[in-house]
Amino acid sequence: MSISIDTVRAAAAHIRAYVHRTPVMTCHSLDERVGAQVFMKCENLQKVGAFKFRGACNAVFSLAATEAAHGVATHSSGNHAQALALAARLRGIPAYIVMPRNAPAVKQAAVAGYGGLITLCEPVLAARESTLAEIVAATGAAVVHPYNDARVIAGQGTAALELLEDVPDLDVIIAPVGGGGLLSGTAIAAKALAPRIRVLAAEPAGADDAFRSLAAGHIVPSMQPQTIADGLLTSLGELTFPIIREQVEQIVTVSDAAIIDAMKFVWERAKLIVEPSGMTPIAALWEGKIDLRGLRVGVILSGGNVDLEHLPWQA
Repeated sequence: MSISIDTVRAAAAHIRAYVHRTPVMTCHSLDERVGAQVFMKCENLQKVGAFKFRGACNAVFSLAATEAAHGVATHSSGNHAQALALAARLRGIPAYIVMPRNAPAVKQAAVAGYGGLITLCEPVLAARESTLAEIVAATGAAVVHPYNDARVIAGQGTAALELLEDVPDLDVIIAPVGGGGLLSGTAIAAKALAPRIRVLAAEPAGADDAFRSLAAGHIVPSMQPQTIADGLLTSLGELTFPIIREQVEQIVTVSDAAIIDAMKFVWERAKLIVEPSGMTPIAALWEGKIDLRGLRVGVILSGGNVDLEHLPWQA
C-alpha cells in the first residue's frame, strides 16, 4: 500500500467519527521566548492523550471482518498500546499488548483500563518482537505495528492535515521522531498541501538514531537510548525511513535539560500538559538549533501522558 495525500484524506474520513479534531493553540509568551509564531497542534488532548489513536484507529477499522476476528496485537512503550486497546474495544475485538517492564505505570494502567491484555517483556526491541511473535502464533491476532504500517502512517498524517486546514500559511512544521510514523505522515500531508513548507523533526540527543540514520543514508538502530522522552526510544522502520529521507529537511537533537525547561514553560504559560516526547519540537526552538526567527511554525504536541508521580524535574 503506497501512502499519499489521498491515503491520508481517506484515513481522515475513516476515523472522523472516532477521533477528536484537536485544537491549534498559541501562546504569546512562547512566541516571544523563541522569536517565532508558534502554532501548537494539541494531540495531547487527543483520545488516549496522544496522536497514536489516529493511526491505531485507522488500522483497526481498516481490517476485514475475517482479519479482525482474532483481535489485534502490538508492542509499545505506552501511547500506541493505549490507542490500539481503545480502538479494539470500540470495534469489539481483543487487543494483545506487549509492553517493556519499565513502561511508566500510568501507561500500563491506562492500557489495562482500555481493556488491553498486557504481556510484559524486557525493555529491548528483540524481546518486544519475540514476545509479540509468540502471542500472534498463539492467538492469530493481526499485528498493528506502532509505526511501520501504512495504515498507521496515513492515520498519523491526519494531524498535519487538520493543522494545515486550520493554519494554511505555515513556513515550517516540526514533529517529534521516534519510529517515524508521525513524522512520515506529517511530511506526506504537509508537502502535498504546501509544497514549499519546510518539514523538520526533533529528537532527544540521548536517542539520536533518526538523526544518525539521516546522516548515514541508512537506518542506524537505536542502541541503549537514554532520555526522559520515553516515547521516542525506537528505531526508524523500513516504511518510515525512505519517506523521511526524501521529504524531511533536517532532524535536530535536543538535550533532556531543554525538554524539561520547555515543558515547564508550556505547562506554566500555555496551561498545556505535554509529555517529554511531545516537547522535543518546542525544545528545538528553545535551544535555537535552527534559525526560525520571524517564521510561522507549526508544532505537533504529540502526547500528554505524564506520570505525575515521577515528573522529570523530580528525578
